[in-house]
Amino acid sequence: MIVLGIETSCDETAAAVLDGGRKILGSVVASQDAVHGPYGGVVPELASRRHLEVVLPVITQALGQAGLGLTDLHGVAVTQGPGLVGSLLIGCSVAKAMAYAHGLPLVGVNHLEGHIYAAFLEEPAPTYPFLALVVSGGHTALYLARGAGRYERIGQTRDDAAGEAFDKVAKLLGLGYPGGPVIETTARLGDPKAIRLPTAQMSDGAPDFSFSGLKTAVSLHVKRHAPLASRQVADVAASFQATAVKMLVSKTVGAAQRTDVRRIVLTGGVAANGALREALQQECQERGWDLHVPSRALCTDNAAMIAAAGHDRLVAGERAPLTMNAIPDLALG
Repeated sequence: MIVLGIETSCDETAAAVLDGGRKILGSVVASQDAVHGPYGGVVPELASRRHLEVVLPVITQALGQAGLGLTDLHGVAVTQGPGLVGSLLIGCSVAKAMAYAHGLPLVGVNHLEGHIYAAFLEEPAPTYPFLALVVSGGHTALYLARGAGRYERIGQTRDDAAGEAFDKVAKLLGLGYPGGPVIETTARLGDPKAIRLPTAQMSDGAPDFSFSGLKTAVSLHVKRHAPLASRQVADVAASFQATAVKMLVSKTVGAAQRTDVRRIVLTGGVAANGALREALQQECQERGWDLHVPSRALCTDNAAMIAAAGHDRLVAGERAPLTMNAIPDLALG
């Protein structure tokens, strides 16, 4: 089955064509970093307008890479949520129009399930059950995946997502947007032990995350020592990154021990961070656990992961009506 995937949940416009749910025939991602960079974060209205401008050319380019036309498709999968409602509506509207015009089956995909499916696009693919840490600019959560489409959320952030904290700290340090890559680059020049920063622990023992206190501590430090020299900026970036990584890894390891799962999937945009990948890999190696981390291009938002998840749902007989709508707070599990 050849499936077209469409992803417009936030600030990337993406389309991909997959054969059999695993073989990528074509994949295109149009970034909006230049659009939102001057504002230090995503501006929803600007994101929606940009999606509207580029979504059809992006789909055309993905089909061109695959050497296929719309008549060669067997189904369309689109991100239904969660995400920015205006952005989601662009993708959903285009997907529904294509499905109607060409008589194709349509399926809506949860963006977070898409991130989990990114791990199945490369070898070795994970086997169930496994624990998935989905960590990005808009989401930070732990899911126990018992089987295809069977997810239980066992931990989540109680305030900011990890990627959001990276963006905000980068803005505090005057490093630009997006924050993840520039924090990682700057941190290489600093001392991760230069500044002692807090890690959040839940009073009820839940494997949940919290980044607001960490972000506030960085803000207070920056204000207290302003203006910062370049070495001080690097030390703040390194200390923040080390603390965020420590929190993510410790919560994941603890959740895996409590659920007696020995396979971990790390995915989402923040999973592209080298320090996080290395720290979690070390923990898994010490315990004899399997770790699956998609390549960096598949960690960030893309449509190949949406097509993969959509393919399996279409094969299982799932179909979405043409009245399907975007759901900005769509839950997984």
